[in-house]
Amino acid sequence: MSRLVISEKTRSLVARMFPLTEHETVVDLLETRCGAELPLMSGDMSPLLERIRFAVLKLADGSLPALKRALALATSDWRDVLVAAGFADSLSAHEIWFNERMSG
Repeated sequence: MSRLVISEKTRSLVARMFPLTEHETVVDLLETRCGAELPLMSGDMSPLLERIRFAVLKLADGSLPALKRALALATSDWRDVLVAAGFADSLSAHEIWFNERMSG
């Protein structure tokens, strides 16, 4: 299984949303299950990948079981995760959510 390292922004969301004892597990899951192996991924998809990872984190809302469910959905079809998180219709919706989440 390939590993695509999460961005500092994604890492800061993990730190904000999950208990410290779960950070390593969440990062590992995002890097190994939400990366290059996702359907329709090729080349440098970093901006899209961060959008998908933000959607997964939004759906998880700090719950490890919910994170695993969101990752399963992303593995099946990551577009469903974007729709469920409300990030499908705007390329900047995930950034707006990130800024709101980090300031709140």
